[in-house]
Amino acid sequence: MRWVWSIVGILLVLMGGIWTLQGLDLLGQSGGMNGHSIWAIIGPLVVLVGLGVAFTGLRKR
Repeated sequence: MRWVWSIVGILLVLMGGIWTLQGLDLLGQSGGMNGHSIWAIIGPLVVLVGLGVAFTGLRKR
């Protein structure tokens, strides 16, 4: 079960990173999320949650 938390945390970190880059309009793709500052705020929050989940998964015995 420990590895599930770790994988979920890593996926959240990756997803939050992509959302942050899209919110800052740094990916160069056209889409609904690019350039919208709300995603530049939500993205880092998701990264922090993902780090917490991954850390919890790595610490469980």
